[in-house]
Amino acid sequence: MKHFIKSEKLDQLGMTASLACAVHCAVLPFVLTALPLFGLSFLAHSWVELVMIGLSLIIGVYSLSTSYPKHKKLLPIMVLVTGFGLMATGHHLIESIESILIPMGGFTIAGAHYINWKYSRTCSHK
Repeated sequence: MKHFIKSEKLDQLGMTASLACAVHCAVLPFVLTALPLFGLSFLAHSWVELVMIGLSLIIGVYSLSTSYPKHKKLLPIMVLVTGFGLMATGHHLIESIESILIPMGGFTIAGAHYINWKYSRTCSHK
């Protein structure tokens, strides 16, 4: 049961990190010019985005890999991979719609955590 609590907390953290990443990527183009006025120009640096993506990746892989043996559902993993695929496509393949693909990827990753959390709560823990 203790392992379930860890997985549940990781899914909650993963949802939060992914949503923060999606909001950051969606809102940043609109407020980019105002950031220096508030002392928040560091949010426009690429390292902030890389840290958010890396954090989401680490939390996502760990959370889903620890709860998969319990519920045996592939859907959360497929949704997580799709989310990171959207981000990679936006960064490396179709940069013209990066501002759409990256937030979609963040919301998709958050969705993977939500699905995993729901499956973890409804499966029988042995």
